[in-house]
Amino acid sequence: MTTRRDLAGLIGAGAVAATALTLTASRADAQAAAKNTFDRVVANKKLRLGAVTSSAPWFMKDPASGKWGGHFYAIGSALAADMEVELELVETTWGNAVLDLQADKIDIMFGLNPTPKRAMAVDFSTTVYDSALVVIAKPGFEPKNWADMNKPDVKISVDVGSAHDQIASKLCSKAQISRFKTINEAMLALRSGRVDAQCIFWMGGVRAVKADPALGKVIVPQPFFGSTSNAAFRRETDKTWRDFVNTWIVYARGLGLVREAVVTSLEQVGVTPEDLPAGITL
Repeated sequence: MTTRRDLAGLIGAGAVAATALTLTASRADAQAAAKNTFDRVVANKKLRLGAVTSSAPWFMKDPASGKWGGHFYAIGSALAADMEVELELVETTWGNAVLDLQADKIDIMFGLNPTPKRAMAVDFSTTVYDSALVVIAKPGFEPKNWADMNKPDVKISVDVGSAHDQIASKLCSKAQISRFKTINEAMLALRSGRVDAQCIFWMGGVRAVKADPALGKVIVPQPFFGSTSNAAFRRETDKTWRDFVNTWIVYARGLGLVREAVVTSLEQVGVTPEDLPAGITL
């Protein structure tokens, strides 16, 4: 026979069990939320964007004021504004960006070209804009195609770990590839005559030659190698963050926001649409 005291004990035990289940569920929900970048950005009211100094027109940082510019800064700012969150810039390099995403130091990195190697480590967004690989060839060196540079006596500079590095290493495997920490260091090697060419995407190449014609000439090697500029995210089971950014990119491109940001950033470094090499379009 069950007494009133026994019944009270059973009810109490049930309440404790229910409370434990509730706490366990709450903890599980909290852990899931902690792994969900979208929910965390919204909850913390902060979006951490990876940014690369001395990388105009993609990113620019005034050393005196600390103020940022460049079209990925403008695009990241617009994304944060539409989410009604604060934008936080976290300095990184093109070569370290994937590692910083994996280490949860940043929430998003614009300007990464999707390669199979990178796609094994992080997720990518839809296309932000199309791009193309070029070389800045020193005066007197005028390769017409990748085969002209795929020779043991040709020296090419790249910034280590970048798409420039991966593509040049693949297309010009017989050349001497010199790897540097930054794009500017790779450019210095070209300026000082230590290499014959620098492999770079067209925006950086056109901007550099416009500012310093003595560097050489921007050449679009054949066959034309096109790529896309995308955003990258830390890989997580919940794809809400990636899906939201994809929706936002389509929206921003449709409004002309992306093109406006690119054109403005190029104008800030003295480049106009008329300066684009043949075959390159905005």
